[in-house]
Amino acid sequence: MSEQHADPPQAPADPPQASRRGWTARLRGLSRTSKIIYAGAAVLLALVAVVSLESTGPAKAKHAEPLAKGFTLAELGHPGQDISLAGFAGKPVIVNFFASWCIPCKRETPLIARFYRAAKGRVIIVGIDANDETGPATRFVRAAGVSYLVGVDPSPAPTALSYGVYALPQTFFLNSRHRIVSRVAGAITAKELTAGVAAMDGG
Repeated sequence: MSEQHADPPQAPADPPQASRRGWTARLRGLSRTSKIIYAGAAVLLALVAVVSLESTGPAKAKHAEPLAKGFTLAELGHPGQDISLAGFAGKPVIVNFFASWCIPCKRETPLIARFYRAAKGRVIIVGIDANDETGPATRFVRAAGVSYLVGVDPSPAPTALSYGVYALPQTFFLNSRHRIVSRVAGAITAKELTAGVAAMDGG
């Protein structure tokens, strides 16, 4: 007759308070190094849980591009006439800050002027002559072949400062809602101009 073996009896589950006291006692008995390892593992598990929740949760809304500061400036070379960003409502605009005394601008401005002429009205560019003198600025834009609008931002150049421009040149690409979709600090290249216009159209 075969002998039957019964499973050993199961110990009753510890009540929650007893379980917590048991864990506390175990932690007290651990060395400092072991406690650090346990703490690190707990933090890692928490991070994994957060990442998992973010990946399975609803998609985050795309961060809105910053809204460009409005401006109204006197037009260089045309006394009594103003240039206002609001005048281009609903249209993408390139805003370029420059000055006749700016060394990189001497290379950049003719490039922007050629780009504007090649676009044949498909792109709006507004130059902003910051912290400059009328005579040198007028001669500079003529020599560079500038045919787009240029506004005057006299010292202390409040418009440039409102855009966070503390060094020249800088170029901002605004979409049709006049949100800044791209920004280039320093002398811009033809490739960057093309990419900026594409970003404007996409916005």
